[in-house]
Amino acid sequence: MISIDQLSVSFGGFDLFQNISFIVNPKDRIGLVGKNGAGKSTLLKVFAGQQPASEGEVVVPKSVSVGYLPQHMITADSRTVFEEAVSAFDEILEMERRINQLNEELAVRDDYESGGYAKIIEQVTELTDRFHLLGGANFHAAVEQTLTGLGFLRSDFDRLTSEFSGGWRMRIELVKILLRKPDVFLLDEPTNHLDIESIQWLEDFLKTYSGAVVLVSHDKAFLDNVTNRTIEISLGKIYDYKANYSKYLELRKERRETQIAAFRNQQKMIADTEDFIERFRYKATKSVQVQSRIKQLEKLDRVEVEEEDTSALKIKFPPAPRSGTIVVEAKELSKKYDQLLVLDEIDLTIERGEKIAFVGKNGEGKTTLARIIMNDLKHNGGEMKLGHNVKIGYFAQNQASLLDGEATIFDTVDHIAVGDIRTRLRDILGAFMFSGDDIEKKVKVLSGGERSRLAMIRLLLEPYNFLVLDEPTNHLDLRSKEMLKQALYDFDGTLLIVSHDREFLDGLVDVVYEFRNKKVKQHLGGVYAFLEKRKLETLKELEQKTLVLNAELRETPKNVKKEELSFDQKKEINRNISKAEKAVEQSEERICEMEEEIVKMDELMADPENLADGSLFEKYEALKKCLAKEMENWEKLNEEAETWLSRKIW
Repeated sequence: MISIDQLSVSFGGFDLFQNISFIVNPKDRIGLVGKNGAGKSTLLKVFAGQQPASEGEVVVPKSVSVGYLPQHMITADSRTVFEEAVSAFDEILEMERRINQLNEELAVRDDYESGGYAKIIEQVTELTDRFHLLGGANFHAAVEQTLTGLGFLRSDFDRLTSEFSGGWRMRIELVKILLRKPDVFLLDEPTNHLDIESIQWLEDFLKTYSGAVVLVSHDKAFLDNVTNRTIEISLGKIYDYKANYSKYLELRKERRETQIAAFRNQQKMIADTEDFIERFRYKATKSVQVQSRIKQLEKLDRVEVEEEDTSALKIKFPPAPRSGTIVVEAKELSKKYDQLLVLDEIDLTIERGEKIAFVGKNGEGKTTLARIIMNDLKHNGGEMKLGHNVKIGYFAQNQASLLDGEATIFDTVDHIAVGDIRTRLRDILGAFMFSGDDIEKKVKVLSGGERSRLAMIRLLLEPYNFLVLDEPTNHLDLRSKEMLKQALYDFDGTLLIVSHDREFLDGLVDVVYEFRNKKVKQHLGGVYAFLEKRKLETLKELEQKTLVLNAELRETPKNVKKEELSFDQKKEINRNISKAEKAVEQSEERICEMEEEIVKMDELMADPENLADGSLFEKYEALKKCLAKEMENWEKLNEEAETWLSRKIW
């Protein structure tokens, strides 16, 4: 289907690939693996025709369609979610328009026996057959099914894409690619912005898909469940295995052991032969044998052992200072952004030494609660207390993007390190694969994985007894994830992880907290035990909902008519509700930022030395006035939002 022939890619004299060749077959499910920077994303770009090769070629037949999802993309924001998703069917929409146009033309003609009339009939028939062949009769249902499968609510369909975060807009692009059903999917980290349920939906879709799939992912479970072939990129070469990721690891180990054994045997034979030649080189009686051995060495096909890439994180967290038995205790805790209730009177207790995971769909409040625990966000009701002597180390989901791009790697950690640990900074950087001249690189030139590693170093610069990690694995390669997982397993403090990576959580956590419907539910056991239980609960809920729905249909009187609005009226009201709610949310964020700034200034003003600076007090008073003004604005925006919500009567 796709042929890669003697492909080479070079950057500034550095060879990323050297003469690699392989074929993507129609039913292949290929996982591209390798460490960060090995060239996985670059290879996908070359496949998609978005980056030229230095040498060689990628041959894609004209009849083969390709769908490419990059890690980062610029998305259009001028349409609703549903309209953007439907754009995947541009060919069908154009065909439908043409069929309607021809039917209108037939309606005004009465020359039924003419050749022109027959020709139009023939065109309509051909177009209609192709229209149905491409699924034109039910593509709206396919759009709804795919959007809901990837986590969108039906109430989201009429919202503008500009109202969604970058992660959700990436989902929209993924929806469009899935709907087009190309012959080959090229997916670069498709699970980075998906929750566990959406990942499972995508797995099921790809496993039964009729075309080929080539994907890059750091999610081991996703690779195992989807792929049947693994291509490793290492040091400019590729190694092709007809197996999923877990089986590839076994085969790779066996191949390397066989290769090393053959290399050692050959080296011994070469040494023995060279020793024979040296001993008898000048003896006339042995001259024939010596010449024979020399020719034997010259013709020998030498066994080479590929250079192994041994670079990996070497993480060991400092011993955790002892905390109280209760680390975190929340009682009837609630959090809402304007009128949007995220957490509703939840109770939560985390004890010393527990390793727990927060899981659930995006937007259910996992990161919100983690930030409340960190005192990085205020709650609206209830209580939240930290235990005695709790010291928190926090890795935020966007931690890597918060680094100063103009600072060097060394300056980034030197800036926050204090005490004796400053003498070991170079050793720590080396353990995180920053060595030699690398430490003088500026942060802005680093990859996502390198930035994540740099941000992770902060957690090693002082001893913590409670680690809170929000999506720590998003940009780490598989080997680095394994090293981090082992380090966290060995960590003797308390651990809280917000993650959608099932393989990373498996064997690491022993308690799972599920965030759902504004509540938090505790599940004892590992993540796979939770998923199995959750699947059973979902089936029971589905059966119950079906029974309730059937009962409602039987009991609803036929003569009862509900007040109905037109589709355009509903659409306009939904759009205004979304705008009003977004304005309230933005106001709430401004209020939170100002409240946090006031708290910081309160701490500064508590120090008598800072009171000498008169401008500090002026800034403090000005900030309080801005806060009061924003609170008034927030009230007005809330009233406007409630007005629009009151009009939503369907």
